[in-house]
Amino acid sequence: MTILPGPIRQIGYVVTDIDRAIESWLELGVGPWFVMRNLTLAARYRGEPCEITQSLALSNSGDMQLELIQQHSEAPSIFTEFLDASGEGFHQFAYWATDFDETMQAVARAGWPVVWSGGEDVGTRFAYVEPPSSPAQVIEIMELNEVNSGMAQFVRGAAENWDGSEPIRVLGG
Repeated sequence: MTILPGPIRQIGYVVTDIDRAIESWLELGVGPWFVMRNLTLAARYRGEPCEITQSLALSNSGDMQLELIQQHSEAPSIFTEFLDASGEGFHQFAYWATDFDETMQAVARAGWPVVWSGGEDVGTRFAYVEPPSSPAQVIEIMELNEVNSGMAQFVRGAAENWDGSEPIRVLGG
């Protein structure tokens, strides 16, 4: 096994205004967007407990899933760190691991630091790692399970034959 499992599945962008970011993607013909607003996330940021409030939006362009992330709270996180250093934009590549534990063991053997992690409380573990010389700020490894696999198929299916109707679809709340 290589360190990372399979192909890149998602490209993530950190933004300061998720609605404005969605509009710019819609102008490129990418949609529909599935938006989840004001989610509370408990995580570990560089080894310390952290809790943030964020909104997420997902869409697909072909097989590639796109994610937009806007943090609303001011707690230090991997997202505020990126915004402070670079401003908004391309942040991460994501890989989906069917064997999360094995992938994280490979990451540890490679010596890649885990800088953001969590998800145990919601049933989908994730970790953001900093490999040396990466073309992305961080690499996300997400545990692939029945729930998020189904969500990925749902988002991809909606984009596959999207006719421009209902460009923004709110999930939850």
